[in-house]
Amino acid sequence: MTARPADVDVDVLIVGAGLSGIGAAHHLQAAFPHRTYTILEARDAIGGTWDLFRYPGVRSDSDMHTLGYRFRPWTDAKAIADGPSILRYVRDTATEAGIDRHIRFGHRVVRASWSTPDSLWTVEAVHEGRPVTFTARFLYLCSGYYHYDAGHAPDFPRSEEFAGTIVHPQHWPADLDHAGKRIVVVGSGATAVTLVPALAETAEHVTMLQRSPTYILALPAVDKLANRLKRVLGMRRGYFLTRWKNVLMGTLIYQLSRRRPAVVKKLIRKLTVQQLPAGYDVDTHFRPRYQPWDQRLCLVPDGDLFAAIRSGRASVATDEVETFTPSGIRLRSGLDIEADVVVTATGLRLLAFGGIELSVDGRAVELPKTMAYKGMMLSDVPNLAFTIGYTNASWTLKADLVSEYVMRLLRHMDAHGYTRCVPANDDPTVTERPLLDFAAGYVLRSIDEFPRAGSRAPWQLGMSYAHDVVTLRHGRLDDGSMRFSRTPAQVAAEA
Repeated sequence: MTARPADVDVDVLIVGAGLSGIGAAHHLQAAFPHRTYTILEARDAIGGTWDLFRYPGVRSDSDMHTLGYRFRPWTDAKAIADGPSILRYVRDTATEAGIDRHIRFGHRVVRASWSTPDSLWTVEAVHEGRPVTFTARFLYLCSGYYHYDAGHAPDFPRSEEFAGTIVHPQHWPADLDHAGKRIVVVGSGATAVTLVPALAETAEHVTMLQRSPTYILALPAVDKLANRLKRVLGMRRGYFLTRWKNVLMGTLIYQLSRRRPAVVKKLIRKLTVQQLPAGYDVDTHFRPRYQPWDQRLCLVPDGDLFAAIRSGRASVATDEVETFTPSGIRLRSGLDIEADVVVTATGLRLLAFGGIELSVDGRAVELPKTMAYKGMMLSDVPNLAFTIGYTNASWTLKADLVSEYVMRLLRHMDAHGYTRCVPANDDPTVTERPLLDFAAGYVLRSIDEFPRAGSRAPWQLGMSYAHDVVTLRHGRLDDGSMRFSRTPAQVAAEA
């Protein structure tokens, strides 16, 4: 990959200019200053998720010492940050490193075709309604795993009869005036628990309508220890120690949840009772049916959701929607909730690799028939990597490690004159599993459209940062499942 033929547009083509794509580009140009790359971004701005979501109160559901990049410390005082601050962080990272000069906006990638004789990807995108073609030696997909065009919206009976406004958080209208309004937020996940206290600041009243409760944990928005470490040790050392402190704490909570769920449930319930008014029906509204970390734990900074409930500005209804009415929602229990605005915080729609059609030597790649190597490459698909972050920790922790692994892979190929790397599973004893072992509704609805995982390494998507640091940052590259080769022309020339 050191020598770049004249007819190759770039050495590496990155798809997506969000948190993952900007991080991947930073790792690439730091490791290979002279290697050419381009980022194709379907939208017209840097930021991905953090540019798309504009609903009131949008914020991180992870601490920024782990959601931030390993190579660029998070300097703001708040550890649980608002969306605009995160967007500014991603854009500043791109600008300071000159990454923004490599982005082509408004380029939606629709298909990518690999040619083995040429060791080359041909990538087709659409820009302003016209097809545009790129070629690259390596394709790096950083487009996330959900559908940017539309979120999940259940078909609620008679919703067309509702006289008020129905809005999905993924497409929040800039001109929506919610001050003094009666609002129902349908859902109880991270988006809902963010929206409710933010809307309650100006609304007449906000009701969080949930079919079943979610585990919710209040954490301080400001990590005082982190800020103290930064002052005493300096920004980089303090950030490094805080990052590992939070990784280890998160790992401890996750492992305890999986091994001693009763202990964690009891602790969370105790903390929830302390946050709510005396006599509040905690077991109806805050006692989930599932075990901790079967689904993602929701964080509320400084307990803002509970504060809104204590003040009377917000309430929780645990029931199912029977039907919409002209003036609101009727529940299965027969209760009517009056509303001017209904927010359907009902989840995401997953979309593998942004819907890109892949083919290898003219044969279509059927994703469910592939197996994911280390959760970042596809069996029998050469020179392609993708980023899927952790479901039990910050997305960027995994994204950084994937980038580091890809850089190691490219360096290894350079050192040995290889032009192709491709994972191959020829072990019949490896059985298939879902790629994501996660019970969230948005995952279960679409996981069958994704690549499969295997019953053992290296065909599994790791969910332990400490373990992945060892295997991805320091593990063997030539592990028997990863195959390296040269073009036929190279082999003939060496004969």
